[in-house]
Amino acid sequence: MSLLVKVIENVNTMLWGHNILVVLLIGTAIYMTLRTRGMQFRLFKDIIGILRKNEKSENGISSLETFFLGTACRVGAGNITGVVAAVSVGGPGSIFWMWIVALLGAATSFIESTLAVRYRTKVGYSEYRGGTPWIIEKRLNKKWLGVIYALSSIVCYMGVIQVMSNSVTESINNAYGISIKHIAIGLTILVGVILFAKSKKDTIIIALNKIVPIMAILYLAVVLYILVTNFSLIPSMIANIFRQALGGKELLGGGIGIVIMNGVRRGLFSNEAGSGNSNYAAAVADVEEPAKQGMVQALGVFMDTLIVCSATAFVVLLAKEEVIVGKTGMALFQAAIRDHIGWYGIPFSVVILFFFSLSTILGVAYYGKNAIAFISRFQFLNPIYYAIVVLMVYIGGVEHNEFVWSLADFGLGIMTVINILCIVPLAGEAVSELQQYEEKLKKEKLTR
Repeated sequence: MSLLVKVIENVNTMLWGHNILVVLLIGTAIYMTLRTRGMQFRLFKDIIGILRKNEKSENGISSLETFFLGTACRVGAGNITGVVAAVSVGGPGSIFWMWIVALLGAATSFIESTLAVRYRTKVGYSEYRGGTPWIIEKRLNKKWLGVIYALSSIVCYMGVIQVMSNSVTESINNAYGISIKHIAIGLTILVGVILFAKSKKDTIIIALNKIVPIMAILYLAVVLYILVTNFSLIPSMIANIFRQALGGKELLGGGIGIVIMNGVRRGLFSNEAGSGNSNYAAAVADVEEPAKQGMVQALGVFMDTLIVCSATAFVVLLAKEEVIVGKTGMALFQAAIRDHIGWYGIPFSVVILFFFSLSTILGVAYYGKNAIAFISRFQFLNPIYYAIVVLMVYIGGVEHNEFVWSLADFGLGIMTVINILCIVPLAGEAVSELQQYEEKLKKEKLTR
């Protein structure tokens, strides 16, 4: 066991500690943006139009529903604690680099998601399975590598589930003193009911269709109120973000590298562009054109980083300095939100963290089910997998296990390396799909 722990720690140090993945991902994001001629900017209006139409067959999953699924996995407790940590270590300038990563990473998400739809498999009347493992098997003819990716993703998701569960139990316990064990039991039962409920459509999709809009509207409404009530401070806040991101005392003191790397890491960890995670969601959409779904997933990157992560940053940066000084993590966020909206801040932070964490648990549970489907076609594995997910929710709720948490980083790191090495050589195929879809859009506009 000690040897396994050492191997995992060494791999994590090599990939994350030495910034290998950061350089790999940001380089890929720049390359994909150039290859697509900045599709995330040029076609933004068309992307919104796709979601607004919400086209789907009677039993299929629409682009909007997969958008909710992808958002559920991207938007989690890390959008609060991770952003707070980036600001605490790298300062306000980290937010600028977080924005840059999102703006460029959207192109990576488009490429990988388009390829996921192109190489998916149909398993029913209007049901699909797909993702990076299917791309590897169908296009590269290397199923063994696809299996490694699928296993790595399951390892990652088991760790993520425990991290999210622990975030819920600790936040409620810190706020109200309720027993961690009792909170964990309640959360476990809730997740179990959702996973094992019987329905014509996947119960995870049904639940996320309800949860994601609620949590987004609730969080953004409060942040909008904070922005309105602190309107006069916004110009100086934005100016401070740009000043600390692009030079000043950080550049002179050699600290600009810390500012940049914290922002880049936060953006990459949060929006997941390049890891292939969102491919599992993109592939199940009931759409004909691969590029169409790729565009939707690109928007998910914007939603996660430019909106949700920025919202958290603004809450912290607009709070009085004497209120948040010396605090870190959730304690810092709760102090900031309480400074803005009074005693309501504590229950609000607990509720929003609960929604964020629950949606992520359900989202990665769905992704993991697709990974299981690639490894084995036996349907009886699904309830076994769901039972393990439920168990992980409870274990994570009652115990903070550093080794299991490091497994999440390990799995994500392996996934990202495999995914990037596979999609970069295939980028031209996704660009071809984009060109075809753009031609279709032009014809539709001419006939209106």
